[in-house]
Amino acid sequence: MGLLKAVGFRGLTVALLFFNLLVGLTVGIGVNWGTQLTHPLPPATVVKMLKDNGIQKVKLFDADSSILNALSKSGIQVMVGIPNEMLYALANSVKAAENWVSKNVSSHVSNGVDIRYAAVGNEPLLSTYNGTFLPTIFPALQNVQSALIKAGVSNQVKVTIPINADVYDSSGSDMPSNGDFRPDTKDLMVEIVKFLSDNGAAFTVNIYPFISLYNDANFPADYAFFNGYSSSINDNGKIYNNVFDANHDTLVWALQKNGFGNLSIIVGEIGWPTDGDRNANLQYAQRFNQGFMSHIKNNAGTPMRPGPVDAYLFSLIDEDAKSIQPGNFERHWGLFYVDGTPKYQLSLGTTSSNGLVAASGVQYLDKKWCVLSPSASLDDPQVALSVSYACANADCTSLGYGTSCGNLDIRGNISYAFNSYYQINNQLDTACKFPNLSVITTSDPSSGDCKFRIMIRSSSSSALNAGAGSVEKPSCLILFVLVSVFFFTIL
Repeated sequence: MGLLKAVGFRGLTVALLFFNLLVGLTVGIGVNWGTQLTHPLPPATVVKMLKDNGIQKVKLFDADSSILNALSKSGIQVMVGIPNEMLYALANSVKAAENWVSKNVSSHVSNGVDIRYAAVGNEPLLSTYNGTFLPTIFPALQNVQSALIKAGVSNQVKVTIPINADVYDSSGSDMPSNGDFRPDTKDLMVEIVKFLSDNGAAFTVNIYPFISLYNDANFPADYAFFNGYSSSINDNGKIYNNVFDANHDTLVWALQKNGFGNLSIIVGEIGWPTDGDRNANLQYAQRFNQGFMSHIKNNAGTPMRPGPVDAYLFSLIDEDAKSIQPGNFERHWGLFYVDGTPKYQLSLGTTSSNGLVAASGVQYLDKKWCVLSPSASLDDPQVALSVSYACANADCTSLGYGTSCGNLDIRGNISYAFNSYYQINNQLDTACKFPNLSVITTSDPSSGDCKFRIMIRSSSSSALNAGAGSVEKPSCLILFVLVSVFFFTIL
């Protein structure tokens, strides 16, 4: 798709057109609230943080009842998610869909939760899934819609599918006007788009300029941002100087070519990570997210879609237990660290403050760290085994070339791994018993941008405590080998 890679209505009635115009005029910025953390903040704390920052919409990846209860009467609009693993059951049973809607939508709507969307699946057509969800996504969408109608909430709650931008491309060119759906999914996409149109719903797309830069070393870095790119693309009079606009309008063209040029678009995920890769840092993330907020602030929209942009920033809080299969950056998309502390200056334009407001009332564990003992020998055969175990069971994604802790020496790398394991296991003494290697210190070993963080106190602590103990050899030799290779490659 060239520079864009990785990254009217049929039977249109006046009523549907009016609804879609209203959807397009949704006010306020939204955020994605992921929950793959070892120590999540209490839902009530997060909801207060959302309100303190003037965030008016939130997108969830499942239907966690404690989170939905906390959102009750908050004034925050909610997109509730259905994980991909549930698609098969929902596709094959209308009753299963009705039960899901009753438990996760209707009951919460009646309890004051302002649910606006039910997101069926999460990027189910991603090319890396190799068609796993192709047979189930559309039937699941249909059954959930039927269940919403039966429950009497379909006028308020609309179905959608968060879809990755790789379902469309521009046939190897840089011109959005060449956009169309990927050939292997086009028939299905047209069915889905027609269904969304017929039911007054919107197309939700996840756009990631960072991935363009991550996947292609030759991608022009400034084109990923909203300022500084000097080689604008002229597409029949439409001028593009950033990849977001170009990617978004490639979708607009794909919809238009298939008869749905007026379908509302929601940007379900957009953001920039702050660690885990040489292009993932605080400076780039601030530049991108502030640039995006400024870009949509005056409702300028994109060349093909002037007007307000309905968008959800990705994401609210770092997730230290998230899969790193796509890359180590996956745990670092948050505007806030895991303790609810803002990472950088960012004005969302939603409050009188020029920056983000931290979570309040957060409690921390004691100010102590687990580090490599000064007397420990790097030649000790237990070093590699201990480090691999710590990283496999904690979070070492801030270690590596170009990361926040990339300048640590070998002893610093080992200490970081030990401390990550120690903190995730709630500072249990037994979590700092790496044989003849580790010691607990009250002196902060942080160095420059590399922070040795202290874990927060969390309701999940008891479960983690039950599983923590002295360090044993990893049960999986393959895991040991992979983590060892990762660790000593970065030293």
